[in-house]
Amino acid sequence: MKILVIEDERKLARFIKQGLEQQGHVADLAFSGSEGLNYLAGGLYDLVLLDLMLPGQTGFEVLKNLQAFGLTVPVMILSALSDPEKVVQGLDLGAIDYLRKPFDFGELLARIRVLQRKTQTTADSIILRVADLEIRLVSHEVLKAGKKLDLTNREFALLELLIRRAGMLVTKNEIAEKVWSVDYDMGSNVIEVHIYQLRKKIDAVGISGLIETLVGRGYRLKSL
Repeated sequence: MKILVIEDERKLARFIKQGLEQQGHVADLAFSGSEGLNYLAGGLYDLVLLDLMLPGQTGFEVLKNLQAFGLTVPVMILSALSDPEKVVQGLDLGAIDYLRKPFDFGELLARIRVLQRKTQTTADSIILRVADLEIRLVSHEVLKAGKKLDLTNREFALLELLIRRAGMLVTKNEIAEKVWSVDYDMGSNVIEVHIYQLRKKIDAVGISGLIETLVGRGYRLKSL
């Protein structure tokens, strides 16, 4: 899963990110509500872990804005606020779960697995297709000409961005922001390397040449 952690306690946020990535997830960090909403504008997250006591814009306000913007990403609240009234308020505003701080990290992972199982039944019906390529959201399965491809988490996120924008230019800056976010070094060639590896995998079976390089501009997934 690709998970956004909105948490202003930076040490805790980085601990959560490290733990999630050790379990095979891709995790991005936002340290304020406004920053979190900017990340979510890309619409490429499977889950949000949301603190309530955030600077500038509280977690409750983030939930209200998600509703206002029509963003339906699942949200799990992680908060030290244990008042039942706050729990009810968070759930009424659209959160799917509420875990009180301090929490056991194993319990957090277990709750994420429950979410994955709940969404698994509908994941296969949420399929993005281009030519003989299809990508199944949440279950994170990619098939090319009916054959399942083995992609890394980053490759999956990159392909999802390209297929959602099929036929349109996706710039390197957009990829850096929406797939790598704060982890990306603009001076590196990591995007080029991942594009090369992804292209190699999807060209190995079925229709080849789906990913185009537009020199000096970015990349495009052909819309056939």
